Amino acid sequence: MKDECRSLMAALSVNVLTVYMFLSVFFLPGVWAECSKPSFLHMSAPKQLEALSGSCLIIPCSFDTTPGNGEKFDNSRETFGVWIKNNTQLFENPNNVIFNSSKKENIYPMKIIGNLRQKNCTTLFSNLTTKHTERYYFRIEDGEFKVVDRCNFIEINIQDSPQSPSIEIPAVLKEKTSVSITCSAPTPCPHSPPELTWNLQADSQRQTETNTDGSFTTKIQKTITLSDTHDGFTIRCSARYPVNEGPPKTAETLKTLNMLLRTPSVSISPSASVSVGIWVKMTCSSRAKPAVINFIWFRSSKDGDQKVAEGESYSLNATEGGAYYCVATNDLGNQTSPKIDLIVGDNLYLTYFIIGGVAVTIILISFVICIWRFRKNQKQQQQQPTSELELQSPAPKTEDDLHYGEVNFKRELRILQPLHRTEVSIRKRCTQRSKCLKEETVPLRLLTKQKMSMLK
Repeated sequence: MKDECRSLMAALSVNVLTVYMFLSVFFLPGVWAECSKPSFLHMSAPKQLEALSGSCLIIPCSFDTTPGNGEKFDNSRETFGVWIKNNTQLFENPNNVIFNSSKKENIYPMKIIGNLRQKNCTTLFSNLTTKHTERYYFRIEDGEFKVVDRCNFIEINIQDSPQSPSIEIPAVLKEKTSVSITCSAPTPCPHSPPELTWNLQADSQRQTETNTDGSFTTKIQKTITLSDTHDGFTIRCSARYPVNEGPPKTAETLKTLNMLLRTPSVSISPSASVSVGIWVKMTCSSRAKPAVINFIWFRSSKDGDQKVAEGESYSLNATEGGAYYCVATNDLGNQTSPKIDLIVGDNLYLTYFIIGGVAVTIILISFVICIWRFRKNQKQQQQQPTSELELQSPAPKTEDDLHYGEVNFKRELRILQPLHRTEVSIRKRCTQRSKCLKEETVPLRLLTKQKMSMLK
């Protein structure tokens, strides 16, 4: 037991020594030495800030003071702010003082826009370049109260490419639920915020908001009602940052919607309308992610919903109708399918057969009538109309063959012209030369049924 304790203590000693050596190598020894001294200025600001070259940066900053060396902060006096890069040894390295609000000209294009008398040291850093990537300390000069915060500093990183926007969606996406999707982009320079665009129509214009640490973010938002068509849909959001010179700089982010739980669907075979005694199979399917682990079938009736089976499919002998539905369950929850109505009749197949037979009979009769009318019209077109009535008789006989006791007529009506003629010619021939050898013209309107019958 004692050996184990000794081994444990030795291991802890080695770890502490390793951490100490790590800190000694990677951190400035002066920083640790300075932080060990009492500090009368306490700056509050983000530990790290990132900005875009060619743009600007707002450094959110505030401070508090502690009386020391017989002096204290007095907001009734004129107060100046000083920014120092790399370290706080401003007397040993005066070039590290890159900004002093008491001077009109400074090394870096900075301006304190906060009210120092109200302990607000917020600063605007303009015309950024990658050379401005540094560690910055803050100092207050208020009369004889001149102090620097040795322990708190800001790491500023200037990049040539903008930061990518972020797309925020809920963790669980369910069908038929409304969700808010947000695209946001860091806004180091709220004076020139980025322009956000995406393949969703935004509900409102872009908004620039202040974060809890004083930094800024620009957002657009869209509320949508999810359906199965959104599964696998890729949202594309772009942020265009204006810069002092040249075209805007753009960054883009993609994010795909994955429906974690989707409404199942129900199919029925052979159909939803069957006769009594027919076996029916109903199937429940779902493409939920994660996969469905269980299906439960329910039947709705006047007495309420009753559980009838479990499993992906459910078979039953149809004895009575009803509404059926299934509930699909996975690790994230459950979803209910739409109801499907099962209709059970006594002689549904006989009814379908009769209706089908009647329909086929009607179709056949209509087809026969169409063929008959077509042939009739075709036959009428082949006949040539006439407009002349001509009476023909046997060849003239000699006078020796004449019999005066009776006269026989044979007439023929031939229409050689269209029926709009107003008269026809009738030529008569008979054995009585004195009476029949002549041509008679008869108006068409006077050609009655009686006269027509006489011509036959």
